[in-house]
Amino acid sequence: MSLTARTPAQLRSMFGSNLRTLAADYPSISALARDLGINRTQFNRYLSGESFPRPDVLARICAFFSVDARVLLEPVDKINPAAGLISSEYLRDFMGPSIQPVSEESLPSGFYQFARRSFVQGDQYVRGLVLIKREGSNTFIRGYEPKIAMAMQGIPADARAREYRGFVMQIEDGFAATVARRNAMTASFNYLSRVTSFQNNFWVGYVARTVRESSSSMRMTRLVYEYLGENTERILSCARNAGFCRLDELIPFHQRLLQPEDPFR
Repeated sequence: MSLTARTPAQLRSMFGSNLRTLAADYPSISALARDLGINRTQFNRYLSGESFPRPDVLARICAFFSVDARVLLEPVDKINPAAGLISSEYLRDFMGPSIQPVSEESLPSGFYQFARRSFVQGDQYVRGLVLIKREGSNTFIRGYEPKIAMAMQGIPADARAREYRGFVMQIEDGFAATVARRNAMTASFNYLSRVTSFQNNFWVGYVARTVRESSSSMRMTRLVYEYLGENTERILSCARNAGFCRLDELIPFHQRLLQPEDPFR
């Protein structure tokens, strides 16, 4: 089929075939249509090649599946994925776009307050704020290291140096996040699982940092996340109070989940 002489029917057929291929990894077409914000009947028309999506809907579909508008022209298995380590063919089925997306219900987008023991001062704790955000089917995390923690390590404390970002993926009983500062200056691994609570907005797990073993500091400790939703007052308060603190300055439920008296295993 020539790239320069395709009929609308041929383009619809190509898009429908590609969309069926992309949707094959999802157990429920109805759930997929909901995640995309597309009416199920209309989505079926796209799948069958009966209809084209509007430009804005096409952009949404491409972002969700991490592909580009070539889905109208070429078989999707011949379209190179976006450049990058995770999206490489070698890792695509293990950590790339074909893994199960993290749903809004299981880990909502928005701001989270976190707490953990300090890696560099064992008698202190760290509390801070992170943002969970989504782009298409991908879930990302973003935050900033405390200024005082950077200064203690002799690292510049400007916002650019303190910022860290990462990606979140769903695993069997929770979530895993790989996080790094700009240019991979430092990196950490986070594991979280939801805690049964009245508000159902707490997650607990651990964080491990990628540094050499040292007798004077830890490399792994428990971690608590609390979803703040749209509570602007609490979000701003958490941002103002981010940094080192004593155990008794943490929220009581955070203290309980961190189990400070029990050695981490």
